[in-house]
Amino acid sequence: MEDIENEGRERREIHPTAVVDPSAELGEGVRVGPFTIIGPHVRIGDGCEIGSHVVLDGYLSLGKRNRVFSHTVLGSPPQDLKYKGGECWLRIGDDNIFREFITINPSTTPEGATRIGSHCLFMACTHVAHDCNVGDHVIMANGAMMAGHVVLSDWASIGGLSAVHQFSVIGLHAFVGGATRVSQDVPPFVKVGGSPMRLAGINSIGLQRRGYSPETIARIKRAYRYLYRRGLKVEEAMARIAEEGEDDVAQAFRSFFELSQRGIVR
Repeated sequence: MEDIENEGRERREIHPTAVVDPSAELGEGVRVGPFTIIGPHVRIGDGCEIGSHVVLDGYLSLGKRNRVFSHTVLGSPPQDLKYKGGECWLRIGDDNIFREFITINPSTTPEGATRIGSHCLFMACTHVAHDCNVGDHVIMANGAMMAGHVVLSDWASIGGLSAVHQFSVIGLHAFVGGATRVSQDVPPFVKVGGSPMRLAGINSIGLQRRGYSPETIARIKRAYRYLYRRGLKVEEAMARIAEEGEDDVAQAFRSFFELSQRGIVR
């Protein structure tokens, strides 16, 4: 390994077979594996580990302590005929894991950006298309795919081989089962699965694992009943949810419906 770093700082390690453009910015303690290619507009934060045969290209900002495994491609041009070039960004947070053969594209236009939060796990062969907005603590299992402009909220999980339609919104703590065709928006805290997609109640186990109290889970169950079991319109259900208090549960549903464009799963 070739060592490149100033005295008094944590040393960077770049394999001699890697091709790193001189204009690329690499933070302290970055490790780059064999046969990896890093383009001129790439910024890599401190402590990142970049495996072998990785391509980091385009306008890409990678935060701290990310791990990128072999044959992953981050920042290559979006797969969209509207793309005409320019400074189109892919912005990634900290402490994410990108396993093998992942592809994530930047935005289609310079006015937008594809955004990935922090503490996410992207398993092998997942794809995130242009202009998506992915929150924190998200999990995408093997082979899951998102089309353009999808919003994937904090703590959401997408099962393997699932496909998410463009402009879909998946809410906070939602769970999408494997091989699901997501063609409508998925509200916070719920489970869905199948093709066509169907509801499967609230994500109780996930909420328990994340420290939600029994009282809060009961509150979420009541909100679910207002939304799905009482025959109410969305506006009426939201009014009933808000009547119980302006807490995090009410705010999660309100934020979701402010973004929702495709109508919710029924």
